[in-house]
Amino acid sequence: MTDIRFYHMEQATLDQALPMIVMKAWQSGENVMVRVPDKREASRLNDLLWSFRADSFIPHGMDGDKNADQQPVFVTANDDNANDANILILTHGCTYPSVADFKMTCEMLDGRVQSQIADARGRWKEYKNDGHDLTYWQQDENGKWGKKA
Repeated sequence: MTDIRFYHMEQATLDQALPMIVMKAWQSGENVMVRVPDKREASRLNDLLWSFRADSFIPHGMDGDKNADQQPVFVTANDDNANDANILILTHGCTYPSVADFKMTCEMLDGRVQSQIADARGRWKEYKNDGHDLTYWQQDENGKWGKKA
């Protein structure tokens, strides 16, 4: 079954938390797919991953780039797994038709958007019924991630 992790952002924004999650996933040696709601957000996060820190680099591509299959990290508004990723990162409440296609799925939840939290609770129940391994991570007041469930 798939290892599914819910990351409940309360202190950090997506722009602060996502690059660190992507970097950790990429450093595991697995290809990563970052699912976003639209091309505009894919382009914005593409720019963010190039510039989030001066001392680091995350090799990645996005929708419309050539050689998508060769990208270790791929940012997309589509459900095609263009880079044959084993890790899926879902943003903005996005879903994916079959999380079982991945070794790991990370759901990034903005704690300031109640609809994302409510929808995630429903998916948690579905994932649990399907037998996936679930964990819930929440930020403390200092922005550190702590495993809550």
